[in-house]
Order: sequence, then C-alpha cells, then structure tokens
Amino acid sequence: MTRAPLITPVLVAGCIIMLVSFAIRASFGVFQIPVAEEFGWMRADFSLAIAIQNLAWGIGQPIFGAVAEKIGDRKAIVMGALLYAAGLVLSSVSTLPLQHQLLEIAVGFGIAGTGFGVILAVVGRAAAPEHRSMSLAIATAAGSAGQVIGAPVAEGLLSIMAWQQVFLVFAAAILLALFALPMMRAPVAPRAELEETLGQILRRALRDPSYGLIFIGFFSCGYQLAFVTAHFPALVTEMCGPILDGSLLANLGIGTTSALGAVSIAVIGMANIAGTLTAGWLGNRFPKKYLLSGIYAGRTLISAWFILMPITPATVLVFSVVMGALWLATVPLTSGLVAHLYGLRYMGTLYGIVFFSHQLGSFLGVWLGGRMYDLTGDYTAVWWVGVVVGALSVVVHLPVRERSVAVA
Repeated sequence: MTRAPLITPVLVAGCIIMLVSFAIRASFGVFQIPVAEEFGWMRADFSLAIAIQNLAWGIGQPIFGAVAEKIGDRKAIVMGALLYAAGLVLSSVSTLPLQHQLLEIAVGFGIAGTGFGVILAVVGRAAAPEHRSMSLAIATAAGSAGQVIGAPVAEGLLSIMAWQQVFLVFAAAILLALFALPMMRAPVAPRAELEETLGQILRRALRDPSYGLIFIGFFSCGYQLAFVTAHFPALVTEMCGPILDGSLLANLGIGTTSALGAVSIAVIGMANIAGTLTAGWLGNRFPKKYLLSGIYAGRTLISAWFILMPITPATVLVFSVVMGALWLATVPLTSGLVAHLYGLRYMGTLYGIVFFSHQLGSFLGVWLGGRMYDLTGDYTAVWWVGVVVGALSVVVHLPVRERSVAVA
C-alpha cells in the first residue's frame, strides 16, 4: 500500500501564504521609530496600535474560521488578504495616532484571514492522519520563518524608501501570495462530521471541560509571546551589562545592547523553526496534552531563571535559544488537539475560539508591559506575571481528556 506523501500542494500553498502574512506582521515594530519621529507621536500611541492589531486578530480568527466553513477556504483567504492590503495602504496615508489604531483593526482581521485558523484547518484536512501533526508543524514553521525574515526585509526597504512606500510594497506582497491559492484544494471532512451543524459541534465542545481547559491554557502562550516580542529588546537594552570589546559578540558586530536586543528576536525566530517541527514530530507519537504541559513548564522555568540571574549577553542568548525552541511549538499541538477531539469539519471555528484566548493574552502582554514599566520603571513585575500564567498552563492541560468526542 502506497503511503500518503507528507508534502502536498495544499501544504506548499499554505506555507507560502503563512510566510508572507507573518513576515509582514513581524515587521511592524521596525516602523515604530520612523513613524513616531515623522509625526512626533508618543511610543505608547504606536504600541496601542499593535495591541489593537493583536486583539482584532483574535476576534477575527473564529469569524474567518466560520466564514471559511460557510463559503469556502479560498474565498475567506482572499477576503483576509484584501483587508490586510487595504489596512496597509490606508495606514500609509494616515497621519494621526487614532487613524493608525483604527486601521490596525483591518490589518488584524487580515492576519486572521491569512493566518493560523484558516490555513491550518485546510492543511489539517488535506493531511493524512499519520502526517497531520507534522503538516501542521510545517505550516506553523513557515510562519516562524516569516518572523525571522520580516524585520530584516523591512529594515532593508527602509534604507532605500520611505516607510509609506514599504507599506505599499507589503500590501502588494500579500496580494501576490494569493497566486498560491489554486493549489489549496483540500478534501471535505468525513461524512459523519458533515452531518453535524456548527451549532451542534459548538455545543458539544462547550459542554466538554477539556475545551475550556485548552482555551485557558492558550492564554499564557499569547501573553508570553507578545510581551517578549514587544518589550524584550527594550528590556535587554536597559538592563543588560555592557558588551566588552574583544568579546565574541563584539567580534560578530554586536557591539551594543540595542543590537543584542534585535538579534535576540532573530535567534528566537530561528530556534522556533526547529522547535515547532520537533513538536509536530512528537505530536504524532505522544499525547499532545503532556507535550503542551512540558512546553509550558519549560517556558516557565527558563523565564524564572532569566529574571533571577544577572542579565548579561550570555543569559540573553541562552534565554533566546531555549524560549525560541518552545515559542510556537504549542500551535501544531493545540490545533491538532482540537482537530482530534472535535473533528476537522469545524476545526477553523473551534481553533479560532481557542486562539481568541491567545490574543487576549497578547493584548494584555503588550499593554501591561508598557503600563507597568511606566508605573515601576522596569519590567520585573510584568515578567513575573508571565511566569505565573505559564505555570497555570502547565497545570490546566493535565486534566484534558485526549479522546475524540466528534461523531464517529
């Protein structure tokens, strides 16, 4: 009997769209200083726009999951790309903080339509059962690769054109990614699942305590990731000791703590690719709930270790490698667990609801980081909040009953 291939046209197309979508999203921090300097904005103005983007992404995820299940995956992706591009184009001509903040709603919805919820649902349906966890991991890793290349690409473009023009280039890029759509032809869900309505499967999931536990557990993932992405470079710049001349970092051209902060995010992104693929491989072999608890335990321990140790270039890089390996490793496991428990037919909607918890955490991580810094002058208190919510996620995944409740 011929084994089903791991790499399929659907997976390739999903990876292309995820890579472009997440590369653009990961670059927004690069624009904070150019935009603020041109218009004289406070840093908090642009930070709030990014926080709103995260929240809109979370709200839009179950909406786009339901739209995809109602009118088709490809139509939902096109809608998302158009919203993404429109938000970028209009942002390029806006001059007020409120305008940018409101337009980030369109960008957030655009990310939802071209991101995890819709793409992973299609990839999950197209993958053979023995490859599903790994296929979800590969698609997630493509998003991770976008995180690695997005900021450097934005920096390079800013060296030759204004930030407004870069926004237009990115708008064109997300529309060009739609040329991969003809490859996205996933099979429909099994017949038994097709006989269930969305309302029936939602009631089935919401009555299941395991679904609530997964929802709660994903909150800390969003909190930790968004806080580190938005505030870790600043924390490193302000709290890290000097980089000495003659050191390995100095010889590599990393001579300042601000450069180290930027490099740390890139290191997280690169380690993330390996960690996500490893999580997908393990997800085909071991219970996903235990893998998720282990990942959150690792995050909790490395975060507590980092804040208790003197913050030096060495501890920054150790933290970046370990945290990066655990960064998005939760995504293929969480999405795969939702598919296993409740079937593939409405995976996009059900995972989208769980992902909303992730984005609530993201909003809080970005906003609370800035707010607590303004109140206390450092990030220590809000860092410990991340440690506590990470420990909560370790515990809440353990009682999850990892058996299918979908119609047989």
